[in-house]
Amino acid sequence: MAKEEIESEVTGTVWKIETKVGDVVAEGDVLMILESMKMEIPVLATEAGTIAEFLVEEEDPVAEGQAVAVLDT
Repeated sequence: MAKEEIESEVTGTVWKIETKVGDVVAEGDVLMILESMKMEIPVLATEAGTIAEFLVEEEDPVAEGQAVAVLDT
């Protein structure tokens, strides 16, 4: 299996993690929601796979381009 890192598209804060390690997701599924400038920004799966690891927790700050999760594809 290949590993695919999912990156944040914005700088913000992890508001809510919608999935858990071991969940099978499809391309485009919402993995977590970030809060940036009072807006909710979804972080989407870039391809289908199984969530192997989260690299952040709720309320953690994230930078644009930072890896936030890893998928086994």
